[in-house]
Amino acid sequence: MRYLLLALRLLLGGVFIYAAYLKLREPWLMFAMQIDAYQLLPQWAVLSVARTLPWAEMVLGLALITGLGLRYAAAGATLLTGLFFGIMTFTFLKGLQIDCGCFGPGETIGPKTLARDATLLLMCATLWILSSRVTKRAENQVQFA
Repeated sequence: MRYLLLALRLLLGGVFIYAAYLKLREPWLMFAMQIDAYQLLPQWAVLSVARTLPWAEMVLGLALITGLGLRYAAAGATLLTGLFFGIMTFTFLKGLQIDCGCFGPGETIGPKTLARDATLLLMCATLWILSSRVTKRAENQVQFA
């Protein structure tokens, strides 16, 4: 189980860092336009999310890779990925043909992107569950010592 936990940490941390990097290398207004295409947020929120989300993804990715606060990083990754997946599914079901904004420009929401994000969500949830079990086991060992 230790190797599975390590593999999930490194893979998901790499995904979050890669997604952040692709967004940060473009002008932030490009990402803001991708967020605005979802038609879910007011303009001020679109601008705030466009400026902060890539940095949050970067921090989350680094936390996953280093293992610092792993249970909390895994929870954050699961919640964030779940939010992304829910919004993308809602948008796809509405029939909007827009760029998902996941890994920079150029990827329209469709079955392929939904399957990828569902897989990432499952991986994040698995990491969260495993990291919670490991943390509880460690806490129990400390109590009995």
